Amino acid sequence: MSLRPVETREPLFIALEDGTRLAATLWLPADAAQRPVPVVLEAVPYRRREGTVFRDLEAAPWLAARGIAYCRLDLRGSGDSEGLLADEYLPQEQEDLCAVIAWLAAQDWCSGAVGMTGISWGGFNSLQVAARRPPALRAVIALCCSDDRHADDVHYMGGALLTEDPLWSCFMLANNALPPDPQVVGAGWREAWLARLEAATCWSETWLAHPRRDAYWRQGSVSEDYAAIEVPCYLVGGWDDSYSNAIPRLLAGLSCPRKGLIGPWSHSYPFRGSPGPNVGYLQEALRWWRQWLCGEETGVMEGPLLRAWIAEPQAPAPCYPEHPGRWVGEAAWPPRREPLALWLNDGRLESAPRAGADLAARSPATAGRDCGRWGGYGGASPDMALDQRREDGLGLAFDTAPLEADLELLGAPEVVLEVALDVPRATLTARLCDVAPDGSSALVTWGTLNLAHRDGPEEARDLVPGGTTHARLRLNDCGRRIPAGHRLRLVLATQHWPILMPQPVLATLTLAPGRSRLLLPQRPPQPGDAELPPFEPPESAPPPASETLRPGGCRRLVEEEVGSGLQTITLETDYGMTRLVERGIVTGSRSVERFLIRPDDPLSARVEGLWTIAFESGGAAVEVEAAVSLQGDSETFLLEWRLAAREGGREVARRGGERRLPRDGL
Repeated sequence: MSLRPVETREPLFIALEDGTRLAATLWLPADAAQRPVPVVLEAVPYRRREGTVFRDLEAAPWLAARGIAYCRLDLRGSGDSEGLLADEYLPQEQEDLCAVIAWLAAQDWCSGAVGMTGISWGGFNSLQVAARRPPALRAVIALCCSDDRHADDVHYMGGALLTEDPLWSCFMLANNALPPDPQVVGAGWREAWLARLEAATCWSETWLAHPRRDAYWRQGSVSEDYAAIEVPCYLVGGWDDSYSNAIPRLLAGLSCPRKGLIGPWSHSYPFRGSPGPNVGYLQEALRWWRQWLCGEETGVMEGPLLRAWIAEPQAPAPCYPEHPGRWVGEAAWPPRREPLALWLNDGRLESAPRAGADLAARSPATAGRDCGRWGGYGGASPDMALDQRREDGLGLAFDTAPLEADLELLGAPEVVLEVALDVPRATLTARLCDVAPDGSSALVTWGTLNLAHRDGPEEARDLVPGGTTHARLRLNDCGRRIPAGHRLRLVLATQHWPILMPQPVLATLTLAPGRSRLLLPQRPPQPGDAELPPFEPPESAPPPASETLRPGGCRRLVEEEVGSGLQTITLETDYGMTRLVERGIVTGSRSVERFLIRPDDPLSARVEGLWTIAFESGGAAVEVEAAVSLQGDSETFLLEWRLAAREGGREVARRGGERRLPRDGL
């Protein structure tokens, strides 16, 4: 393929019907007016000028040189776009993007075909907009996102509250408080900035007010009506990301042309992420876009419906540069295979049930410390799960005998439970581990269920203390080979800190052996796996010229006070300070996330987030600092937040607030 010279249009302003102008950068072939091309839209609030500039410039010009224009849009109220951003995934956002798609399709350089893509927020809104069926939208690639906003986002999991909720709202509070770029919007930048600061709120106030899966979460969850999506969808993610569960659900639920790809990566594009190995994602995306936007037969739909990475055994570590493994393919999803059923007997996982004396465990509030974090990044960040042996002793553990043959898993394990709790509110966590002959215990996957939601995420019903509770606990999807000689271990615990906010009191779990079972998504060897064509090596355009003014770094610190037992986990991340040479922008940021708790007191749990972001451009030098904390008593959560903004070192705005919200089953 001969490459075409690329033209960059920056800034490009797109006016909406209400007069609001949205800012974008457009990369397209320089001769597109004579030879029109399709265009791919990515729309996120993370500031295209400096926030996502590295990934944008590595991908967009590469595609444009090969005949696919790329438009990177700042959402309303973010970056250089006008208006205010009030929350995630609002109907207003979806309406804006439908209008932008129509505008792009009508340009003289455009063939009339538009695609939509994005990772995380951009993956969510790609699917949400596809469900609205704008006429010019022809295909989607959605990465690291979810079809269900309540089940799989930064807020709730299994009906339990993720500590990521206040931490994510802290980042968004800081990000939304940054000004538009004076180089782009001119002298009005300060007025727009002050309007953003005046409108600033902590979004967790809204999220915590909706602990059940109600109309707030159903809006924007495409799982409500899979049939609404008719355009072809390529669904991409990684096992070390927190959003991989949605890919199997979407493959099963959608009826449009679709493909799935799940690799070893965390929350990143497959051509630049970690852990590796990375693949030629841009080449794969180009084949997809040329198939569905240009009408060419590229062969991208040949082969399996799902390609997935099966990870090989690996010693537990806080971060991984790469995961060993291999690619496999599935022609249909879900596959028609019977799960392997193992019964929870007296400390053993066995193929037949055996009765025995009741087993009981009371996990301390600190259980879960070595399980990493919900939104881990797995490269240089020390936030992945450590050796689980300490954790395995803080719950009810059930082991297989050493395996006589390899066992390969692909899909979601599930635990069918018959248990009793001694309190009206409790959350159960199940962890599946690979125990090596040396005794080390590596986390394979995990899942959780707030038992108030045992009848569904819309309900919140207390337990009867001491009564029998029946529940199904679904673990996260996984792809893993457990070799012969290793053992599988299932551990049930009643705490999972600091990933989950704990229930108000410690709970004792009682289980009668031979009454509960583990269902494993076993995958027999498939001869077609060896015939799968390899992915091409990663390609990309050069990153922007930059100068490092302050190097980045990160550390995870665990401290415990002798006497009180207070445990503090601190994650400090310095993202460094960088000068973008051609854009004349300096940007830098730091975050500190802290988790405090005592082992005997769940109500001592406190989450604290702090984000500081600096931005210099066009003579403006600003810094914003956002802080959010969450703690609770037996009936309510207390959310506190503050925001400070400085220009040239002088404070120009300070906002904050606190709010108590009912726990409602949490």
